[in-house]
Amino acid sequence: MATTEKIEKDDVEAAALELPTIDAVTEARLSVQQKPLSRKASLSAYFTIAAAAFGLISDGYQNNLMTMSNVVFKKLYPKEYTSDVSTRVSNSLLVGAIIGQIVVGLICDRVGRKVALVGTTLFIVIGAILGTAAHGAHGSVHGLFWFLTFARGITGIGVGGEYPASSTSASEAANEKMIGQRGPVFIMVTNFVLSFGGPLAVSVFLIVLSAAGEDHLPTVWRVCFGIGVILPLTVFYFRMRMLSPKLYREGAIKRRVPYYLVMKRYWKAMIGTCGAWFLYDFVTFPNGVFSGTIISSVIHNGDIKSTAEWQLLLGAIALPGVFVGALLCNPLGRRNTMIVGFSGYLVFGLIIGCAYEKITKIIPLFVIFYGLMQSFGNLGPGDMLGLVSAESYPTPIRGTCYGISAAIGKTGAAVGTQAFTPIQNNLGKKWTFIIAAICGVTGILVTYFFVPDMTGVDLADEDRKFMVYLRENGWEGEVGDDDDAAEFNDEDSLSEDGVKK
Repeated sequence: MATTEKIEKDDVEAAALELPTIDAVTEARLSVQQKPLSRKASLSAYFTIAAAAFGLISDGYQNNLMTMSNVVFKKLYPKEYTSDVSTRVSNSLLVGAIIGQIVVGLICDRVGRKVALVGTTLFIVIGAILGTAAHGAHGSVHGLFWFLTFARGITGIGVGGEYPASSTSASEAANEKMIGQRGPVFIMVTNFVLSFGGPLAVSVFLIVLSAAGEDHLPTVWRVCFGIGVILPLTVFYFRMRMLSPKLYREGAIKRRVPYYLVMKRYWKAMIGTCGAWFLYDFVTFPNGVFSGTIISSVIHNGDIKSTAEWQLLLGAIALPGVFVGALLCNPLGRRNTMIVGFSGYLVFGLIIGCAYEKITKIIPLFVIFYGLMQSFGNLGPGDMLGLVSAESYPTPIRGTCYGISAAIGKTGAAVGTQAFTPIQNNLGKKWTFIIAAICGVTGILVTYFFVPDMTGVDLADEDRKFMVYLRENGWEGEVGDDDDAAEFNDEDSLSEDGVKK
């Protein structure tokens, strides 16, 4: 879309309610899109939502795969699998995720949602295959863990890319088909499946362990890694069937993106989504990755099966928070729900941290409080961060801003994972929970002052306001994406030259 006409002040209010002036090419494209849809186009939004769910469940599995693998590696290689090696292998996924979130976030906006989604799936599959087949040269244990570090990094690029690719597509598709329930639907196909990946990974581990036995631990961890190859393959059908969401087709800016104007308008929201995500992942990721190690140290005998069973209970207690957050996000609002979740970190972090020596002597009580802390994390920032990051920015830069916010979050996860062991060794294990409480207070403040609340707002409204803002600041460029035009309309009523009859 290109025009040199300046929008008059009197027209700004009207322009906020309807699309700004467009050129003949864009007008023709929009007129075609207003005509009867093909069956594929009418179902595409549902395929997109399903694709997000199927894709992100593999992310949840990969995020939690090292929870019990860390326990197994410590048992198999007590001398070689030091805290430094454990941190390096765990952090490699995070480093890859940061790269994937930023790069794929840009690809989402500049190339297209579908290309980004298919690419992330391929990275996860390749990384999972390499991880399953990992070996060191001449049987070297150190070589094995360097190989795993590389493989997990490749997997991480795909896992990280899923965040902006799946989440932006799901939010736009949900806005198109069920705007009033956009928040709950988005949560169920994103954070629910991500959170479900924890219990799923532990359940798979317990099944494989029961089948193979504790005498075959190398087989156990390789089978668990191998199952991580199968999960993302289930998503290909949905992703090949989907088309770009309507919001993206009408609002994409693929060239001459005015990033300076974007930051000038959305700097406050960026501080909110980036800062809150950093704090959330700083707490939740190391507590997820190393929760198996924490429980193993609490039950004293270090039995792998018992550790896995307590870990499964921990994941089960944490999961209901996702549903509560989905129920609260509309009546309570996104911002307030996030504040409630961060408050849970404050309350339960202080309870566990201040009474650590006593509470760890009663294992069920410790696991329940630990699970409740994680459940409040799911209820608040876990559910809301992806949602507000998808809702706070307009369609042309949604993937980019979402990817940056998620990448800052994963940076927090990497910092937290790196600091986890030194905090335990130098300050004591209780301080991991006290610091979680401190992060809870900080998260409340960041959320209150910087996170916008877009509860119930049509995403197209912000798109229109953004276009008016760009025109007022002299930007000229093309808007829209024609890549799916041939498949979008009812093909049966097309004439030979491709124009609707």
